[in-house]
Amino acid sequence: MELGKQIKKYRTDKQLSQEQLAERIFVSRQTISNWENDKNYPDIKSLLLMSEVFEVSLDNLVKGDLEEMKIQIKNEDIKEFKKLDIIFTVCLLLVMITPIPLLKYLGTIAGALIWLAEFCIAMYFAFKLEKFKKNHDIQTYREIVAFTNGETLSEKEKVQENAKNLYQKILLAIGTGVITFIVCVIMGLFLK
Repeated sequence: MELGKQIKKYRTDKQLSQEQLAERIFVSRQTISNWENDKNYPDIKSLLLMSEVFEVSLDNLVKGDLEEMKIQIKNEDIKEFKKLDIIFTVCLLLVMITPIPLLKYLGTIAGALIWLAEFCIAMYFAFKLEKFKKNHDIQTYREIVAFTNGETLSEKEKVQENAKNLYQKILLAIGTGVITFIVCVIMGLFLK
């Protein structure tokens, strides 16, 4: 974060010592030192007083800090999305691959119950993933790829992608069904 560097830069530009700045904004010299060394951060009242002393806008005083926070939040969102995506993918694969082996080796009731539990877990993560996508306004494959790369689409590109959204969802559902059917047939042949 850049706020400590910003405070020190503006203080030295104004040729103020830490003690002189502290007197002007009604805090101790140690407090100024802590801010400049990023040990803690000033409250809004102190930020406003410093912006007056430095004769800069509050936005310019904390700009580097805000940009860094935005980047950090975006990176955390991307990590969360990737984590949910991996969990959902593993759960979906389990739901597709395990029904026949579960039924064959554990019996109808136990196998069906375990498969149903797998299915419920997969659906839980599917809903979490969809909620995340809705909160971040990413629905199409291209938007998801852009998001995971830390980018955004232009308004024109978003409109084009949203026009494709309906048939992409239909194709995705059909494709998942076909893959599941093929896996079940292969597992059935393999376990005979």
